[in-house]
Amino acid sequence: MANAFLPREEGNPLDDAEGLIADGRPQQAAALLQALIEQNRGGLLARMLLSRAHLAANDIASALETARDTASLYPSVAPTALLLGEALLAAQALPPAIAEFQRALRIDPALEDARLKLAQAWLEAGEADKAIEALDAVEESSARTALVERAHAIREQPRSDAGYVRHLFDQFSADYDERMRGQLGYAAPEILRSLAEMIGLQFSRHDILDLGCGTGLGGAAFKDIANRLDGIDLSPAMIAKAKARGLYDNLAVADIETLAQTAQRYDLVIAADTLVYLGDLTPVFRAVSHALKPGGTFLFTVEKAETGFELGPKRRWRHAESYLRDLAAKSGFEIAGFLAASPRTEAGQPVEGFAVALRKNS
Repeated sequence: MANAFLPREEGNPLDDAEGLIADGRPQQAAALLQALIEQNRGGLLARMLLSRAHLAANDIASALETARDTASLYPSVAPTALLLGEALLAAQALPPAIAEFQRALRIDPALEDARLKLAQAWLEAGEADKAIEALDAVEESSARTALVERAHAIREQPRSDAGYVRHLFDQFSADYDERMRGQLGYAAPEILRSLAEMIGLQFSRHDILDLGCGTGLGGAAFKDIANRLDGIDLSPAMIAKAKARGLYDNLAVADIETLAQTAQRYDLVIAADTLVYLGDLTPVFRAVSHALKPGGTFLFTVEKAETGFELGPKRRWRHAESYLRDLAAKSGFEIAGFLAASPRTEAGQPVEGFAVALRKNS
């Protein structure tokens, strides 16, 4: 493998490129390295450094292309798998990034940087326990301590981590509709539409916001009474699926709690099987109240708890009727409808839950 490396000597262009990156001039480093490679003077180190220069310049697409080429040319070299994982992580392609870090560790189990990056990727995916497991074999360091602290913070959140939700639904997006409708008997959008009709919303058209819109099943259930239909979701892959339906006026990748900053106002906000990823609903009730016009309506489904809120065995949060009623009153809502409902099945059995209609006080 030695002939793959440029020899280190005074005036070595690799040293010059590293210096340019360190000086905050990664584009110049990339140009120098690209010229070397095109002249057949750059081996493994030059290609790896080129990808790092692109990363330093925030040119993720070029970094990823170079890292893929390098990993293909040197498939048995652990640092090339590590580098490709880093480029994928920068591109927020979490499943393939995790796979590359794991591949690097299969090639070289002692590659500690790969374990740190694997833990970082698991944390980006909201998987605190898997991150801790990846860090078990890592020696104490400030980097390890920071990652462990972040993992514990994720565990203590009164909601599912945003990274976990995004990662989960990015993975499920390809066959989400078939899985939810066929395997899990998913009916939350239709339950909410029936509740909307029970309280008389079908007689006029509304500006509607679909929280956690997913692939657009909720939008499809409400499109006929929509004057305007917007949707937000944490998963870019799910937003792409929703966009393909052609139902929505506007779609955005965002956390639903960011509604507290929106300037848009809606007559109706729906959340079909969305609040199961939130424990404490205080921030989202506050955000929805901000986004609703006076007298506007908030329709949502939840899974049933006996008291307060709790995390179920499937990592979905459950909420008690008393908790929802108390929080609604504290958040400036009145109850317009409250029904027992089963938004989906689990192992063939109906999941107990509620369908709720809240009306914002004028």
